[in-house]
Amino acid sequence: MATSNPTPTFTPTGSSKSKTSTTKTSSANQTANEPPKGISKGVSDETMIQFKNELENMLLYAMNSGKTINTDVNSLIESDKISDLINAHNILIKNVAPATPKSIAYLNIVSKGNNKKSLLTKLPIIRNLIILAIIFLILFIGTSLSDEVNTLSLSKGILSNSGKSLLLNILFLCAISGLGVMFYLLRSISEGIKNATLLPEQTIYYTALIILGIISGLILSEIVSSYNVNQDLSIFNNAVLALIGGFSSDAIFSILQGIINKIKSIFQ
Repeated sequence: MATSNPTPTFTPTGSSKSKTSTTKTSSANQTANEPPKGISKGVSDETMIQFKNELENMLLYAMNSGKTINTDVNSLIESDKISDLINAHNILIKNVAPATPKSIAYLNIVSKGNNKKSLLTKLPIIRNLIILAIIFLILFIGTSLSDEVNTLSLSKGILSNSGKSLLLNILFLCAISGLGVMFYLLRSISEGIKNATLLPEQTIYYTALIILGIISGLILSEIVSSYNVNQDLSIFNNAVLALIGGFSSDAIFSILQGIINKIKSIFQ
């Protein structure tokens, strides 16, 4: 009984190599076109959403505040291209100035809170400043009632005074300087609410400014008033200079910094 041998099949070697090389080339091209792992093309969806939210907030603020809106944003704000959104963002920032997207968002958070809460509860910085102003006012009244605080004791200054009289006079001048700082900060915050320029991180700046105001008030009242020691109006000069030093502490710091820079430029 004859057995049939199976017919062997042959595959061309060159064809198999060409298919393999073609597959490797296509996979290499696909890998080259794909971005590396962990890196995405363009901006993320979260950034696009944040762009649109800021554009909407600025538009609403401009409409409610009666500001002029540039009509060039009409076509840009409807686009999904990041370049158009950036151009619209730049245009609206100029329209809502001096407000910024961050300050407008913070104002929205404050205004959309519980309507039953007062402004002192919504903005703790105002409440804290009012409490400090009351403390400085009580300290000012209390020290001024003392017999140790008078024209003669204030005219002596820090170097010629001592003991309880020195302590009460320093507290008196610190209280006046503190009242000057409170006057400046409360006015600044009221303007910030009006112009939508208030930011939450300004609390740290205000804390530092209070300390600088008290220091500048003391320095100004003691150094400048020392030239009027023999005048009867020294108490008026000390008090006014302490008030001015507290109110304009940032200006005095800028003046002193300018003097230091000029002295450095001489030696350089």
